Amino acid sequence: MPITPHGDGPLVDLRCSDSEREGLRTRARGLPSVQLDARELTDLELLAIGGFTPLTGFMTEEQCKSVINDMHLPGGVPWTVTVTLAAEPGEVAGLSEGDEIALLNGDDPVATMQVASLYTANLDDEAKKVYRTGDDAHPGVAAMRAAGEVRIGGPVTVIELPEGEFPKYRLEPAQVRAAFEARDWKTVVAFQTRNPIHRAHEYITKVALEIVDGLLIHPLVGETKSDDIPAEVRMRCYEALIEGYYNPERVLLSVLPASMRYAGPREAVFHAIMRRNYGCTHFIVGRDHAGVGDYYGTYDAQLIFDEFDPAALGITPVKLEHSFWCKQQGGMATAKTTNSSRDQRVFLSGTKVREMLQAGEPPPPEFTRPEVARILVDSMKS
Repeated sequence: MPITPHGDGPLVDLRCSDSEREGLRTRARGLPSVQLDARELTDLELLAIGGFTPLTGFMTEEQCKSVINDMHLPGGVPWTVTVTLAAEPGEVAGLSEGDEIALLNGDDPVATMQVASLYTANLDDEAKKVYRTGDDAHPGVAAMRAAGEVRIGGPVTVIELPEGEFPKYRLEPAQVRAAFEARDWKTVVAFQTRNPIHRAHEYITKVALEIVDGLLIHPLVGETKSDDIPAEVRMRCYEALIEGYYNPERVLLSVLPASMRYAGPREAVFHAIMRRNYGCTHFIVGRDHAGVGDYYGTYDAQLIFDEFDPAALGITPVKLEHSFWCKQQGGMATAKTTNSSRDQRVFLSGTKVREMLQAGEPPPPEFTRPEVARILVDSMKS
């Protein structure tokens, strides 16, 4: 039996019907409106298609406070980061709870919202509890502050989503679940990534694949830091790697239209929750998952899962050691599998690969497969 969506209810679908679309679009043009930024657009897409099940809209003040303070939604469903809609003061002038508004992408209304909550957020408190820092240099904290403290929460009805990148791989939760069923995969492990897959990533995904029926390589393709490798380049790397170094019968590549928050441990749980909605039973949590800089401990993202009831979370974290290329063994290893000295270990990271590329150096085979290295070098040249 397939794993249930998060919260044990049905997958949420917030899109209007085809017959309702034109009428709803016309009505939306006459409503007070709020402009969506890039992150809010990706959040709207995940709300619409069920990636954020059981949420039915942007979070209310009550939901935000519950998540910030207790890492659960009101009612007890685990949830770790806020999904919010910020507004300019002029956009909410004259608005009251109970009003209907239009959500805009440029000039186009993409959704309507029933205003259930209109509030001023405590950004300092949210930063310290969700991101574990109030430092404005943290990209997630900076993005939150830039969006502003005025927020609107409430259920949304989606008129039409903008056409996203990678349509071949932009599978919705229901489509991914159907693909698993067609392959007769009862257990599936998901791998979250915002980088090209280097040798350490390849190693941990294959270790995890040994205990399940299939692997979902699920790169995040929403908003990331400016120095992250572009999603288009990363997608070509994933394709080359799957073709040359995995069993394609046991791997599915699909994209996650989410934006990074860089919230470390809390975002690791958030990523796991989304993958449960996509039908996965297991989720890989490696070193410094969703981290940035030195804000989080190496394995904090694994430890946080111990704070949740496994039955309520509903997806099994696969906690894997930091892996490296071992010169002594001539292959990938961890501290559990080799007794080599530190000078025999080549530690790999996406950050290190980016630094080499920016210096015009192709990553060596201990870092990444040659096909991937060629794609990365060519992309830097162009």
